[in-house]
Order: sequence, then structure tokens, then C-alpha cells
Amino acid sequence: MKKERFLLIVISLLLAVAAPFVGCSDDDDDADGGTDTDTDADTDADTDTDADTDSDVSCPDNSNVTEGELDGPDGTKTVCIIGAAEYTDDMTWGANNYYWLEGGVFIGDGTGSATLTINPGTVIFGGTTETSFLSVQRNSKIDAQGSATDPIVFTSGKAVGTRARGDWGGLVINGNASLNSGEEAMGEGDTGWYGGTDDSDNSGVLSYVRVEFAGKQLGVDNELNGIAFGGVGSGTTIDHVHVHMGQDDGIEFFGGTANFKYAITTGIGDDNLDWTDGWRGKGQFFVCQQYDDESDQGIEADNNGDANSATPYSQPTLSNITLVGVPSSDASDIGMLLREGTKGDISNVIVTGFNDACLNIDHDQTWDNAGDGSLDLNYTILDCATSFKDNSAEDDPTGADLPGFFNGGTSNQTADAMLEDELNTTSPNFAPAGGSPALGAGSAPSDSFFDDADFIGAIGPDDNWVAQGISDGWINVDEIN
Repeated sequence: MKKERFLLIVISLLLAVAAPFVGCSDDDDDADGGTDTDTDADTDADTDTDADTDSDVSCPDNSNVTEGELDGPDGTKTVCIIGAAEYTDDMTWGANNYYWLEGGVFIGDGTGSATLTINPGTVIFGGTTETSFLSVQRNSKIDAQGSATDPIVFTSGKAVGTRARGDWGGLVINGNASLNSGEEAMGEGDTGWYGGTDDSDNSGVLSYVRVEFAGKQLGVDNELNGIAFGGVGSGTTIDHVHVHMGQDDGIEFFGGTANFKYAITTGIGDDNLDWTDGWRGKGQFFVCQQYDDESDQGIEADNNGDANSATPYSQPTLSNITLVGVPSSDASDIGMLLREGTKGDISNVIVTGFNDACLNIDHDQTWDNAGDGSLDLNYTILDCATSFKDNSAEDDPTGADLPGFFNGGTSNQTADAMLEDELNTTSPNFAPAGGSPALGAGSAPSDSFFDDADFIGAIGPDDNWVAQGISDGWINVDEIN
């Protein structure tokens, strides 16, 4: 590693991010966890799950890494500039440093195994002079275990107040699980190959992680997402993740069998939860909240756009979802768009406030799946001015009956969901109010992955995990630039 400090060079490179942080108080930017633990080595050591404590984590010893200083949201720290390269040795990133991604950073080379460990409270900046992203390659792992009060934060390298959707690329995880688009595929933006034959593959852990201002668009139909999971297997742990102000999709699954719990997307410019190419994972407790300036679908669900009957089919099992649109905004499209042959077992969903419609199903194969029960929707409340999209003939078979499909599900209803304050973007409350039809009306899937929940939607009467997450700091909706 280049041990010499070249502070003047670093300040020149990072001027956009350094200037606004000079003299900031601790509560100016809670994006790094909402507490000042980074200045206290004893506190960091207490919460660190890695063998290295934050007090002794140095910049990686690699010729592609350079070192300087940055006056950032937690004061002045060493900044490790991680250059565009493949990193084939294990690394640990600690909260005593800042990290700056300068271009495409690949963990592993796709064949050998490398592990990136990121300690609680660590802040990683996406460089904005070129497309930066972090891509965990097949056969390698990420071990990113933050905490509720010390989340791991990936954010824009631009100055606070000038940040925007699409400032940098995002987080990509590639695995060895199967797809329906071929034996393997290349990730959008050339972010690495993914896919294989191991559906139980383990790409590591993402827990209490936030990704902000990502999703850079590279060209037509070539955009990076907040977090992209390519062929990720069921051995991977994904929980308590927040994607905020992304330009393209918030969270997207490209095939694979990855599962998740407790995920939230806010202010996403395109789709909030997207799947394609044979995703067969499970998910419970998901919230999306659109903003009025830019958005698309709550869920956009595909099997395969080129071959709607490709196998293995996309067929996730999902429960306890709250999708919040913006009824006054033309940018708010459809709550759930199920299309291109997807299957799925979806239950305990609240869809509210979408300007175009709450629900739509497109394409012959998708309707075939709805007819044979391999696509079903139960225990769901639709609460939009228009419940069902008026489908065009080119997208649907003759006789397709969207209200009939919905009303044929178990305990589905069109009703006022009676959420507390779901349209509030700075202090939202997605919990059902007293008397809501969501209370006591749900039924969890009979699968050991799912927690028992007798309510519809992502938030129950006794566990407002989003409100608690905002209080703790791992969810941050205060900052939109």
C-alpha cells in the first residue's frame, strides 16, 4: 500500500464531498448511523463482529489503494481510495476510516474466493467522476453486518445538498444459483458474470445496510440498481436493508434463490422491487414509498422478457408487503405489475395510493399461471382510486379478468387500508390505525422461513420496525440531496 499521505491530491479529488462536511455537527448527517460511535474506539470494538477492531483497521495493503485524509460526516478520518480493480485477497473495512470507490471495484475474480468484511458504522462513498460500484463476484463473499444504530452506509461522493439519484453505480452481488436466461449472464454495466447450478450458494451477509443516491444510468436499458442480486443463492443472508433515492430499481433479483427480510425502498426513480430471469426466493416485510417527482412501479415482476415460459420460472414466495404510491403524481404508476410469465405466491399485501392503478397482470403466460394457481394473490388490500389497470388487448389474452382473479383470491378486498401517515416522506408511519381492515386479517405462509404474522401489510400493531429503524438510524429518509 502507498503509505505516504498526499492530502492535497485527495482534497482535489474529493473536493465535492469534503467542503460541505467541514465543521458539521454530529446530527447534520445521520447517514452513517445516527450516533457518534466512530470517534470512540471502545464503542466500535464492543459492536464489531470481526476479529479486527476499528481501532486497528488500516487501508488495504494493495497497489490499487491509496490513502489520504477526509473531513467527512464523522469528522476527519483517513480515507482509503479503492481504485478500479479486482481484489483477490480478503479485506476488512472499518468505521475508523472512510472508503472511496474510484470506478468499478470487484471483490474476487469470479473463480477464486475473497471475502470483504465491512464493520458496523463504516461509510463508503461512491466516486462520481466515473461510474463507481462495488461488485462481489461469484465464489467470493461480502460480510457486511452493521447494527441498528451503526449501519453500514454506501452513499454519494457529492456534496450534501447536491446529491441526487444516479450519482454513482450501486452494490452488486453475483452468485452461482440458476437462471432461466442461460447458464450464466453478464450483469448490467459489465458488473460481472453471475449464474450457475448451486441454488444454495452463499454470497455472504448484508445486514443493516443502506445504499443511497445510486442507480446510475449508463445507456438505454443499461442501468445500475441500488442493490442488484445476480444469481444469488439461498445461503446468503439479507435483512434490514434500506435503498434510498436510487435512479433505477431499488432492489432487483436476476434469477437465483436469495431470500430477504425487513427491506425498505424510498424515493426510487424506477421500480422498487423488481425480479426477472427465474428468481425463486422468499421475502417477508417489505415497504416501498414513492416520492412525487419520479417513480414507476411498486413491484415489477417478470419471468423472462424474451421467452415468457423459460424455466426455471420466477416464482417467489412473498408475504407482508406495503406498497405506497403518490395519488397526486402522474409519475406514480402501478402498485404491482405482474408480467412476462412470472409465477409467485404473494400474500398479506397492502397497495395504496398509486396514481395509475393498484394491480395489473400482462401477457398470456402470466395469465396461464394465474389460471392454474401457480401465480396467486391472497390476503391483499387494494386502496387506490383505480384498483385494476384497464389492460390493452396486445398484452392480455381474450377474456382476461383482472377483477375476477383478484376477487377469487382468499380474503382479498378493495378498501381503505387506514394507515397512520403513509404519505409523509420525512416521518412516515406505515402502521395500520385502529379499525384498519389489515389488523388480524392476514395469514403467514406455512414455511419455516416466515415469521408468524396475522396482519396484512409490512407493519403490525406490535412491531413498527420502520419507525424504530428511523429512530435507531439504519433507515434515513430525511435527506433527499
